[in-house]
Parts: sequence; structure tokens; C-alpha cells
Amino acid sequence: MFRRQNNDEVTARNAAGLQDQGAALLDVREDDEWAAGHAPEAVHVPLAEVSDAASRFDGRQVLAVCRSGGRSAKATEILAAAGIDVCNVAGGMTAWAQAGLPVVRDDGTAGTVA
Repeated sequence: MFRRQNNDEVTARNAAGLQDQGAALLDVREDDEWAAGHAPEAVHVPLAEVSDAASRFDGRQVLAVCRSGGRSAKATEILAAAGIDVCNVAGGMTAWAQAGLPVVRDDGTAGTVA
């Protein structure tokens, strides 16, 4: 079983394990970054729209991710203020890819972190 390191962030590997256990992986990057490649089964909501998306998670734990961790840290603050159980993925999609975790495009082909 994967658990959070603390209330603020998790490693990419732990995020993948938590996602397998039902947590929502929320990618807050811009549309072009998402299109280049993202984690399988991630939910895409750009940071500018995060405050409107809180109701989409129905009590699920949320793991926020961006390219390197800065924007997702802001998303974590926004969602936590709305009462969501949320934490940041340390190092973002860059750390995700460096950990050897899959990065895909919407059509399922291999993607890149942009």
C-alpha cells in the first residue's frame, strides 16, 4: 500500500501507487503541455480552472501534478482550501518520466513531458 510522505507532497512513484488505489491524478498544465504527453488516466484541468473543478472529485484523494511542481503546489493550496484531500506530486511530470513511469498522448502513443 502506498501512502503519502506528508500532507503536502508525494513522490511520483507513490503517486502512481495511490492512483492505482483510486486517487485522482490531476494534471494542471496547459493544453499544449497535456497534448504532448501525460500520465495515463490523469484528469486534465488547467490551473486557471482548478477552483471550479473541486466538485469533480467526489471525496477522492487528489494528487496534483504539473511539469515541475510549482503550479501543482498552487492547485494543492486552492483545492485544500475547498476541503479536498489533496497533495502535490514532487517534481511533477518531469519526476514522473524520470522514474520510468508512462507518459502517453490522448491516442495512447508514447508522449513527452513538455
